[in-house]
This record gives sequence, C-alpha cells and structure tokens, in this order.
Amino acid sequence: MLPIDPHADIARRAWIPCPQCRDDRDCLDCGSGRNCGDHWRYLLSATGSVLHVQCPGCAHLWNHETHFGAGGRPHFH
Repeated sequence: MLPIDPHADIARRAWIPCPQCRDDRDCLDCGSGRNCGDHWRYLLSATGSVLHVQCPGCAHLWNHETHFGAGGRPHFH
C-alpha cells in the first residue's frame, strides 16, 4: 500500500468515489449526493478541470476529470 502523500491536508477534501476500494458504495449520504464525514478524499492539487486526489482508506492515487469549466469561456462578439 502506498503511503499518504506528505502534502495531503485534511482541510482540502473532495467527495468523489475511489475507483479502487469503493468504500462509499453502501453509504446513504454518499448515495444521496451529500458530503459524507467518512468517505472523502484528499485533494492534493488541481490542474484546470482535473483533480489530483488520494483515498485516505486505501491510499490509491488518481486523477479525476470534473469537466467543470471544460471548453474555456464563451466568446462574446
């Protein structure tokens, strides 16, 4: 198992499912879209619309594409 990133900060969190352990699978809060107190991920950094996260439970590291802001800003004429 990987160690938790030394730059991980509990104050910077993301609520997305971990693709490795899926510990949120049977959680009522996560299933209803609420921010659960147990199934959050460390938000290590963000580059554009991509989040760089780590699961505190299984230490899996991955990038999550949010598509938020994808495509840039609209052009006004």
